[in-house]
Amino acid sequence: MANKTASTGLKVALGIALALFIGTGIYTSTLYKDKQQTEQQLTQEKNDVLNDLNTMVAKYDVALSESQVTNQNLVEARERIQSLIDSLKVSENNVSSLWKYKKKYLALQDEMDILLTENDRLKVENMQLATTLDSTNVRYEESRMFNDSLVVQNTALAEVVENAAVLTTANLKGFGVIERNNGKLIPTERAGRSDKIRVCYTVAKNKLVQSGDKELYVQVIDPKNNILGVNQQIKFGEQTLNYSIISKFNYENGNLDICEFVTNNTDDDFEKGRYQVNVFNSNELVSSTEFTLR
Repeated sequence: MANKTASTGLKVALGIALALFIGTGIYTSTLYKDKQQTEQQLTQEKNDVLNDLNTMVAKYDVALSESQVTNQNLVEARERIQSLIDSLKVSENNVSSLWKYKKKYLALQDEMDILLTENDRLKVENMQLATTLDSTNVRYEESRMFNDSLVVQNTALAEVVENAAVLTTANLKGFGVIERNNGKLIPTERAGRSDKIRVCYTVAKNKLVQSGDKELYVQVIDPKNNILGVNQQIKFGEQTLNYSIISKFNYENGNLDICEFVTNNTDDDFEKGRYQVNVFNSNELVSSTEFTLR
């Protein structure tokens, strides 16, 4: 009877031990599975945070590529995110560590929203400024072209006025004269009877010419191509002019009749033939005529 009781007790003990063993195995297996699931979940969440951070980096890259001027705030924010990505990649897979990175991610997300909104506002302002500058440049170019046109017109007008503001002559005549002792002058066409050559002309009225003392150069050329009178030379720049007499007068902005006398250079009679008479304003020929002595 005692043996039978002992055997029953042993069986009960073995049953309990087996039950404990099986229970421990099941518990251990459950813990292992829970640990694996937790690690997988942490890994997935870690990857999700990494993906979110990489998306933020991509948004900063787009914003920086669209900005004509580098936004230093965007550059620094992007660097902070990249640094967080590098740190997260090598971090431990635990709840505490992941939560720390999630909080940093959320803070950076808020910062990004503010910075990108500000960047968009700046882009709009820059576009408006660029449009204003383009409009200003167009108006400036139009104004410059108009001013250039005025300069050209004024220059052309000044040239016209300058060219028009010169003395001219009309009714130029040359002929021989006999000079009596009483001062009376008798026109003649005979070379042997002529004492002097008389040159007469009219200075034409020109309101563009200022009044005052003026002078023109009279040139008389005989049939042998000799210049009569004083036959002196004057230079105008690189040009020279030989003249017979300087005709000096006071001009008062009206028609003015002028007569001058030109003598022979020798005691001989004037040559027979055709004479050329020229009147110059400085080095510009303003009138010319011919006459003949027989």
